[in-house]
Amino acid sequence: MNPQAELNSLIALFPSEETLMLQADHIPRELTPEPYKELLVHGHHMTVTMEKFHGSPVEVRVHEQRQEDNFYLRKITLVKAGTDHVVQFGIVRLNFDYVTAEIRDQILRGEIPLGRILIEYNVLRHIDLGAIVKLTAGPGLAKHLNMDVGQATYGRMATIFCNHRPALDLLEVSAPLD
Repeated sequence: MNPQAELNSLIALFPSEETLMLQADHIPRELTPEPYKELLVHGHHMTVTMEKFHGSPVEVRVHEQRQEDNFYLRKITLVKAGTDHVVQFGIVRLNFDYVTAEIRDQILRGEIPLGRILIEYNVLRHIDLGAIVKLTAGPGLAKHLNMDVGQATYGRMATIFCNHRPALDLLEVSAPLD
């Protein structure tokens, strides 16, 4: 995978007048600084990782979504349950061919984080960590993560395989941490 090409591909799913990021740099996994390394460099669902790290369940907020043929695209944030405290921004491209109709319907409702749905439905899944990126926020990312334009944070790109098939491509970005 070419990290920059994949990042550009995911960002292009939701064009906006507000630039999402000013700069993106691929970071070797072993050089990812803590606590971002703990949050991003693993083969687990970010839903579970964010809940553990922040000591709270998370809820999904869907900002944009659409379906193109059998692909479902959405831009989201995860917030600490019962609050407006944003912990993650994400873009998802999901091929509905690789999930059941029941899972598809649950995802389309936009009420439960995607990782939680896959776990609850016991979908056989594997997460392939593609790349870690250091991102400098443009106005779009700054707005979603309640951060300053020009401030840096870290994210990851990954592919989730459902029943041995590449079903989801993801960009998952942590809110800045002290």
